[in-house]
Amino acid sequence: MPGFGNHFATEAVVGALPQGRNSPQHVPFGLYAEQLSGTAFTAPRAENRRSWLYRLRPAANHPAYRPYEREGLLRSGPFDEVPPTPNRLRWDPMPISAEPTDFVDGLVSYCGAGDPAAGEGLAVHLYTANRAMERRAFTNADGEMLIVPQQGALRIVTEMGVMDVAPEQIALIPRGVRFRVDLLEDKARGYVCENYGPLFRLPDLGPIGANGLANPRDFETPAARFEDDDGHYEIVQKFGGRLWTTVQGHSPFDVVAWHGNLAPCRYDLRRFNTINTVSFDHPDPSIFTVLTSPSERTGTANCDFVIFPPRWMVAEDTFRPPWFHRNVMSEFMGLIHGVYDAKAGGFAPGGASLHNCMAGHGPDKASYEGAVRADLKPHRIADTMAFMFESRFMFRPTRFAVETPLGQLDYDDCWAGFEKARLPEGDGA
Repeated sequence: MPGFGNHFATEAVVGALPQGRNSPQHVPFGLYAEQLSGTAFTAPRAENRRSWLYRLRPAANHPAYRPYEREGLLRSGPFDEVPPTPNRLRWDPMPISAEPTDFVDGLVSYCGAGDPAAGEGLAVHLYTANRAMERRAFTNADGEMLIVPQQGALRIVTEMGVMDVAPEQIALIPRGVRFRVDLLEDKARGYVCENYGPLFRLPDLGPIGANGLANPRDFETPAARFEDDDGHYEIVQKFGGRLWTTVQGHSPFDVVAWHGNLAPCRYDLRRFNTINTVSFDHPDPSIFTVLTSPSERTGTANCDFVIFPPRWMVAEDTFRPPWFHRNVMSEFMGLIHGVYDAKAGGFAPGGASLHNCMAGHGPDKASYEGAVRADLKPHRIADTMAFMFESRFMFRPTRFAVETPLGQLDYDDCWAGFEKARLPEGDGA
C-alpha cells in the first residue's frame, strides 16, 4: 500500500495496466477504461485528483435509479429540521440495534452545515451495524466520507481494493467510489464525517518543518482486487441529499487495475507524530490536525479532523488540560476509547459532544481543580483517543439529535459550582 497524495499504480492481473497511454484504442484483455475525477478537469496540477480504472464492465452499465424507500435517520444539508442552538450538547453512546442493520441503514445524522449542492460544508453521522452489507454497495455523490471506527473492525471493499479498518484507524472514501462494509466482529459502531467541500488533505506544516503530525507515507491505499460476479447487486447512492437505489446484474467491484492519485486510503492514528510544548503554555489544538478541508479563507477550514492521542505533558507553570475558551470555529467531538483529559465523567467512548460557534466550554470542575493542584512533573496521558471535527460553519443539529433520550440534559451542570475568584480587599473599580 503506497502513501497518501502520490501517484499509485496497481493491477490484480499482470499486464492489465496499459503502458504509456491512459485510454488506448485496445485496452489489455478488453477491459473498459474509466476516469474517476475527484476535482474539476482544469483544477491546478498540484490540486488535481483523478484515477484511471480498468474494469470488466463500464460503471455506467446499470438501470435508472429510483428513490430509496427504507426509512432511516440519515439526513443531509441544508440542515433545517430544527433551528440551530447556542446550547452545548452531549450524548451518551449510540446503542447497537438488535434488529439486523448494516452500515447504510445504521447511519444516524447528528448535525451538519452547508449544502452539498453548493459544494461546501459537512455532515456528522454515527453508525451502528450488526451485519454485513450483503450484495449491496454504497456510493456518495454529495461528498467524501471519513469513517472513524469506535467499536468493531470493518472490512471495507471498494472498487479499488480492500481495506481492513479497526478502532484507532480511519478510512477516507472519495466521492463517487462504490464501497461495501463487511464486519470483522459481531458488532460495529463509529463516526462519519461527510465532507461536501474541498477534498481532505494534509495540513501545511509551516514552522514545524518537513516532518511531524501525520506523515504522507503512513496513508495506505489498497492494491487492486476484483470480483467477477454476475449475480444481482443493489447500488445505493446518496445524491442531492437523498438516497437512491438501483439493481444491476453484476458486482460493482470489478476493477482489475487502476492508477492515479485519487483513491480510498487508511491511516493508523497511532502513527501520528504529536507536537507539543516543552516549556510553558498549552498550545492550540490545531497542532493535532490530521487532515484539513480548506476554505477560501486561509487558515479557516471547511473542516479539520483533529485527534487527541496519547502524549507526554511536560509544560512548566501551565494549566495542562484544554483551557476555558470560546471559538469562532464549531467543534463536534467523539471519544474512541479511554478518558478525555478535560472531562472527569459523562463523556464515554462512543459518545459525542457539540460546542457550536462561541459556546463557552472547557474543563469540568473536577478536572479544573485537579489541574490547578497538580504537581507538574512529566506525565503521560496513555489511555485516550479523542477526536474533533472542527468547522468554520455553525453546526445545525438534526431533530433526532435534539430529541433523542441519548442527549444529556444535565450537561451544563459540569460547569456549575465554580467559586468566584477572590481579589485582595480594598481593590476594585
